[in-house]
Amino acid sequence: MPQTNDRKIDTDIDWHARLSVAPMMDWTDRHCRMLHRQLSRNTLLYTEMVTAAALVHGDTARLLAHHPDEHPLALQLGGSDPQMLARAVQAARPFGFDEINLNLGCPSDRVQSGAFGAVLMKSPSLVEECVSAMIGAAAGTTITVKCRIGVDEQNPHETLPPFVEMLRGAGVRRVIIHARKAWLKGLSPSENRSVPPLDHALVMQIKRDFPDLAIVLNGGVASLDQVESLLDQGLDGVMVGRAAYHDPVAILGQADRRIFGAGHDRSAHDAARAMLPHIEAHLRAGGRLNQVTRHMLGLFAGRPGARKWRRILSERAQLPGAGPALVLEALSHVEDLHPPIAS
Repeated sequence: MPQTNDRKIDTDIDWHARLSVAPMMDWTDRHCRMLHRQLSRNTLLYTEMVTAAALVHGDTARLLAHHPDEHPLALQLGGSDPQMLARAVQAARPFGFDEINLNLGCPSDRVQSGAFGAVLMKSPSLVEECVSAMIGAAAGTTITVKCRIGVDEQNPHETLPPFVEMLRGAGVRRVIIHARKAWLKGLSPSENRSVPPLDHALVMQIKRDFPDLAIVLNGGVASLDQVESLLDQGLDGVMVGRAAYHDPVAILGQADRRIFGAGHDRSAHDAARAMLPHIEAHLRAGGRLNQVTRHMLGLFAGRPGARKWRRILSERAQLPGAGPALVLEALSHVEDLHPPIAS
């Protein structure tokens, strides 16, 4: 089994968590995940957050639908009722997710009104109950937590260490920490992703204080060079959000070789062509081309022909009859500057 930071990786999913793409509402759906998987075979991908109540009382099969090729894949749950979360974990188990993650970081009004997400960091005893119930229902599936360094007036240097200690005591073995506070009043969800200052140093200190835990840093990471640097400094993993969505090739195209030491680099052209069978299957099932290609607009970010690529797909992918031929037409306007090594 691979090793990192002098700590033996306990499971394959810990190894894949060296690099992950953050769960992002309205972005990391199954089409986005399939695109990202064309660029990296090893990076850990996450679903959008699904509430435990929706999973238990709603259309479970629709909410958890995914393609086997998306693995390694984690499901993110939201909720604050321990028994409901346990039932959601039980409902998700047959779908074969490699990890189930509890959201303790989202600051949106909708999440706050449901008393879950980042607001739960104010109630560590309830979090402990939630996590314990999830682990009890997991039947061996890895349960993780994604949190902030703190919320509102909390002093993260005082409140985060005991919070992580509580998670460890409840049985959590990997914690993803968004290295910003969440301000639940006064900042929008978008502002909460950029306005509160980053504190990477605190996350590094948490890793030093809890060497037996896998600590993954999220927040403010915009390049694969940064990912490598943070891993070299002792972190067990790095989670990238918006940068991986807006310029997926820059984050994921070389990840298998540079982060995981396995596989070859993948180009934007590789990914676009590899998506064609997925597009064809989606159209046969009654879907629309733009439901897939909206996630592909950033494939050629900063490259010659990117504007033409985006314009063709943005203007015409929603039209009746649009299909793989339109993607190939758009692709013909973008020069393949770096053909990949054949795999």
